[in-house]
Amino acid sequence: MTAPGRAWAAAGGSPVRVRASVSSLFWGLQFALLNPALALLLVSVYGATGGQVGGILAAYNTSAFLASVVVPAWADRRSDYLRPMLGAAGLGLALAVVLVSTRSLTVAVVALVVLGGPAGVGVSLLFAHLQHAGARPSDVVDIRAVFSVAFVAGPPLATVLMGAFGDRALLVAVVAVAILVVVASAVQTAGRTARASPPADRTAPPVAVERADPADPPAATASRTAVVLIVVAFVALQASNTAEVAVMGLFVTERLGLPVLWAGTALGVAAALEIPALLAVGRLAGRVRILTLVVTGCVAGLGYGIGMTVVDGTVGLIALQILNAWFVAVVNGAGLALFLQVIPRPGLASGMFSNTFRLGSVASGPILGWASTTSLGYSAVFAVSAALTVPALVLVLLVGRRSGPPRTRTVRLAGG
Repeated sequence: MTAPGRAWAAAGGSPVRVRASVSSLFWGLQFALLNPALALLLVSVYGATGGQVGGILAAYNTSAFLASVVVPAWADRRSDYLRPMLGAAGLGLALAVVLVSTRSLTVAVVALVVLGGPAGVGVSLLFAHLQHAGARPSDVVDIRAVFSVAFVAGPPLATVLMGAFGDRALLVAVVAVAILVVVASAVQTAGRTARASPPADRTAPPVAVERADPADPPAATASRTAVVLIVVAFVALQASNTAEVAVMGLFVTERLGLPVLWAGTALGVAAALEIPALLAVGRLAGRVRILTLVVTGCVAGLGYGIGMTVVDGTVGLIALQILNAWFVAVVNGAGLALFLQVIPRPGLASGMFSNTFRLGSVASGPILGWASTTSLGYSAVFAVSAALTVPALVLVLLVGRRSGPPRTRTVRLAGG
């Protein structure tokens, strides 16, 4: 077992993992219910126009971007991630309460920007806490898989609630889930406090625990250049995935000449396969280098993009989703673990990883706009997305070669 693994076990790895998994599920469900339906809610509940929706979502995402840079950095300086996470959970609950209790567009927008943006940083703090507590990469990936389960279940559940009980019923559900997030975060914080203050036992012998030597200089990847390189690589990978998802409906109907139902089927198959793929990544993370897993994901993304440019029927469309699921699982699971390994501050690492998705979503717009005007039509989006995985892989390998695990030393701790 590695030194971080021993530290994780010494801290009570199994109970910590259970609490973190529950928190991950509730955090994921809260935003999986709200975010995909937010544009619709702004129009149907608060009377926003189509033009206003774009500006509101941009302001909301900008607030989330800034919060995911500032708050984790603040937590890094204090080596405390659970109390800020609990604060973010409280802001999420406040946001839900405001949204369910008002019909004013102005009030809703202010709440989204002031409360919603900072609330979204909670899940980044959760994974920063796991790294700080000594969780193994496999644990991080497994708990990230729980988060993905919520995002697979959330949008269909939101649709059912809105169809059966009206749009505002979804906001009531968000309030209920936000309460669960606060409770789960409070339980985690209380558990950490209890472990930090164990009863004194002067008879217990010292216990030797291997820990990373804080006197060691940070790995080369701690430099700003290395951080920029890995962020650029994953922005490219996230942009590739986002563009492919966004164009699927048009690709299926215009390029393949199939009913749009097949676009939903393909995306649904990919989403369903992503969960076992993430679990497989979690199992492999304990046996294979994270960097190796990222390489396999990039290769899968390259194969998926190339395959989609030549596919001509439903069988190939669905079969290729196996590669797509592995690509997405590796980017979201092993990618997070890689960030936590090569960036020495857990808060900065998890916050920057979250922002690669936001920046990738922005970057996917020009890809869609340019590629769809070429002679290949919508197939060009997949060709460009495949091409993006190559420089991304080169950058990841460059960062990986310059990094290395910290040396360990044995520290004797009184008590167990």
